[in-house]
Amino acid sequence: MTAASRHQVATLADAQAQIPQRPRDAHKGMFGHVLCIGGGRGMGGALALCAESALRAGAGRVSAATRAEHVAMLLARRPECMVHAVESPTGIAELIDSADVIAIGPGLGRDPWAESLLEAALSSGRPLVIDADALTLVARAQRRPLPAGSVITPHPGEAARLLGISTDDVQADRFGSAQALAERYRCVAVLKGHGTLVAANGEDTRVVEGGNPGMASAGMGDTLTGIVAALRAQHHDAFAAAWIGAVLHAAAGDVVAERQGEHGLLASDLIAALPSVFPRRMAG
Repeated sequence: MTAASRHQVATLADAQAQIPQRPRDAHKGMFGHVLCIGGGRGMGGALALCAESALRAGAGRVSAATRAEHVAMLLARRPECMVHAVESPTGIAELIDSADVIAIGPGLGRDPWAESLLEAALSSGRPLVIDADALTLVARAQRRPLPAGSVITPHPGEAARLLGISTDDVQADRFGSAQALAERYRCVAVLKGHGTLVAANGEDTRVVEGGNPGMASAGMGDTLTGIVAALRAQHHDAFAAAWIGAVLHAAAGDVVAERQGEHGLLASDLIAALPSVFPRRMAG
């Protein structure tokens, strides 16, 4: 059997079956603290989408570390998020210490500020979900392997940069590319696109069922990052958080498309639909 054939289709029912019922005496401390890092100059929206997704996916607490110019917008959009202005790595140390999981990359940028915050995250010892500009910085620095338990969520172009090949090469062998990412960076790799793949060493690759062309719009990757980080904070291992999160992300997009059509489907629409794709079980 080839590596490409060792796979399983992951359905919404599969994902829902892995999400435990919350006990009646639940409190926010049980469900983890996610720190979202990003939002360089002019790019605060991406971090807002990531943080709000983490909240909607059930994280007990979510903090955001970003440029000072984005603090007011983030608080106005989602007051449940704890937003902090961070202009240097020294300003983020305390936030990192209090976090259970770090999501880094949405709107991060590629300047020295971004590089310094990524280095702080990589050195933190915390579980990481790495996306967007952070992936480009990892590829630029040839930083591998990544810290144990990391999840990366590249689109095909980012995957090509991480592997040093062309985007066409990635798309020509998506299974092989996903596995190569997992092996090279010793991480869980979520290769986004039509038929998103989730690969990890020693695991059968998951093929995500669901999703639609309306999800080819800005901010969708930022929402996935937040969802995966929230599941990681809720005590799922890296591989489970990645494939369950990818399935729920696709399912929420399909809920929106069914309701209003694919045209004009926004990442914000998907976030609002997220609670509807989680299992509806009431604690006894």
